[in-house]
Amino acid sequence: MNWLASSNKLVYCIAFFWFCSTIGSAQNLLQEYRKAYPDINELILNDFQSYDFSIQNKKIKVIQDNHYESIILSENGIQNNQESFSYSELVQLKSYDAYSVVNDNNGKEKKIKVTQSNEKQSRESAIFYNDVKERQLIFPNLEAGAKKVYEYQTEFLDPYLLHKFIFGNSLPMKNSTLEIKTEKNINIGYKIFNDPKNAIEFSKTERKGKWIYKWTLRDVKPLKFEANSPGFLYSIPHIDVYIKDYSINDEKIEVLDDVNKLFNYYKGFVKNLNTKEDADLKAITQEIVANQTSDADKIKSIFYWVKDNIKYIAFENGYEGFIPREASFVFERKFGDCKDMASIITAMAKYANIDNVFISWIGSRSIPYTYSELSTPSVDNHMIAVFKTGENYIFLDATDKETRYGIPTAFIQGKEALFNENDTYKIIKVPIIAAEKNEVREEVKLAIVKDKLTGSGKIQFNGFNRSHYLSQIGDATNKTRFEMIKSLVLKGNNKFNLKDYTEENLKDRDKPYIVNFNFDLDNYIVKMEKEIYVNLFLDKYYEKLSIEKDRLSKFEFDFLTFTNTQYELDIPQNYTVKYLPKNFILDNDLVKANFIYEVKNNKLYLNIQIKQKKLILDNTDFELWNETIKKLKNNYTETIILLEK
Repeated sequence: MNWLASSNKLVYCIAFFWFCSTIGSAQNLLQEYRKAYPDINELILNDFQSYDFSIQNKKIKVIQDNHYESIILSENGIQNNQESFSYSELVQLKSYDAYSVVNDNNGKEKKIKVTQSNEKQSRESAIFYNDVKERQLIFPNLEAGAKKVYEYQTEFLDPYLLHKFIFGNSLPMKNSTLEIKTEKNINIGYKIFNDPKNAIEFSKTERKGKWIYKWTLRDVKPLKFEANSPGFLYSIPHIDVYIKDYSINDEKIEVLDDVNKLFNYYKGFVKNLNTKEDADLKAITQEIVANQTSDADKIKSIFYWVKDNIKYIAFENGYEGFIPREASFVFERKFGDCKDMASIITAMAKYANIDNVFISWIGSRSIPYTYSELSTPSVDNHMIAVFKTGENYIFLDATDKETRYGIPTAFIQGKEALFNENDTYKIIKVPIIAAEKNEVREEVKLAIVKDKLTGSGKIQFNGFNRSHYLSQIGDATNKTRFEMIKSLVLKGNNKFNLKDYTEENLKDRDKPYIVNFNFDLDNYIVKMEKEIYVNLFLDKYYEKLSIEKDRLSKFEFDFLTFTNTQYELDIPQNYTVKYLPKNFILDNDLVKANFIYEVKNNKLYLNIQIKQKKLILDNTDFELWNETIKKLKNNYTETIILLEK
């Protein structure tokens, strides 16, 4: 009996120590994570994605498996009890599972299945409708040390349309892994971006007659949101994998690997487009161009008609996200997406007997690749029409209602356009529009009346500045429009009082948008005995655009601007100029600026010219940019002194 009692005590002790060590181990791990990631509420332990490429029924079959696991590090982390994943008509959901993992009273991990889950339509601000579904998951019983785990499997119906893999998240990650399993008769390619130190680990092995490719990045820092970033793809490590070719019965089938293969894939979407004539659309077209003699004038009239009569609404639904709709259908319902706009412009050009207008694929500036760098559908996300006139190309993007003929939309500047010319592909780079074409020209006449500064002004917005501000103002009326105009012409300080205004050229895209306005400004000038102090920099351009020293991403402007302002101040009777600041001239790789003072005919002038030179500032530009802003701000403090005679 004594031996049995001793034995029972031993078993109990072992169990007790195991129990304590299990709980202690879990607690120790949590503390280690908290120490390694201070001020972090949640840590992603594993973000794993796996593709399986095989050949079935003489076609490529693509299955993707995803595994996500995170751990809650603090009480605040409990609030983030939701996760989601997406799928669509072309990427179909096969199965999913989701659960919380918590430690029970015995120190054992316990799975608690997610029961709150719903499917909803994914919404993007720029897209009216798409077929992307979002599966939302609500994780139960979360506490510090608990884990969120979900897994799902999808099937890609089109092997050309694989997704890129992002090694990053808004949360820090311990491990981020992409795995590709392929049969040996399938040849893949891949491109890695934003890994200058080769931190992504790569391996290629063989298992069960298949090639296994694996890329892993460890201890990934969280993404940092930064204003004016050109897009996360410019900085975050990521990989694009594509199928180059595969073989069936010794027959090699090409898929992707160069621009020509991508072009041939795209051609299949438009080869039968607008082959049937639409009598009504043809009649409208011929009426629109009836008084035009040159092809340029005809296509300009067509372009503006489409802007005025076809409403832009973005749609993405399966292959409808890639295939333009028939021009007759777009004409009938009077709305469409970017592809539909391109379709109807090219169809109307044909009805006007203009042959050199082409449908074109193009990427927005948020996509950093050229066609030679990445010849897959990941390189573009937009479609326009291109008009060739002589040796020049005009880019016709009707999705922006206000942009004038002759310049592209701002978000495709510097990008490459791919189109079909004489049954071969051609790539043309969209120009970056010079700052002078986006000039903001302003003339402000000022007078000192008692203790107020009163004035009248005329401001002209050209190029992208015209389309930018008119798009913002839109159809606003009455008080709302008044307040928007006030913010547009605001001078000096918050005592600015806009008395009235008028607008010109609202409907004429080929002319600058003009605002004429009258105002007064209180608490701005300073009178001391016989002196009046006045600062003529009523606008301090770029004053608040210094760049943080710890910024990671590049700094992007929507477009380049040339600011050209003249302030004219009536010198009050019986006053003379006691102090006039020195002129200022600056010219470097980023900015050219001139501040020129002049006194003439009892009037005092300040002429301000500031021209931007670079659309995207690299990190190496930040120091020079901040030095430039500092010099501008130093001059903005300069004050004129008027002395009573």
